[in-house]
Amino acid sequence: MNLENLRAKLISAARNSASDERVPYAFEKRVMAHVAQNPVVDLFSLWGSALWKGAAACALITVVSVALSVWGFQSADNDEDAFETVVLAGADQLTQTW
Repeated sequence: MNLENLRAKLISAARNSASDERVPYAFEKRVMAHVAQNPVVDLFSLWGSALWKGAAACALITVVSVALSVWGFQSADNDEDAFETVVLAGADQLTQTW
């Protein structure tokens, strides 16, 4: 919305109409002051800030997930024989069913 165009239209409409006693003194100046006070909303900056906050949250979740994963592997039992036992358990079941 072009504020200068709106301002010009409102002023021309006010000048063309007859003054009325019911309108308070300097009413049009107060209205125009409020019209000029409202800033123009930049939607791209709003979207950008929301997306950066989302990216930061995703990065934090990723870091926490990796840390928990690495911590879980370090605290696990590192016995290689246990690993072979688990892997070969399925092969033992296949030989028993035939």
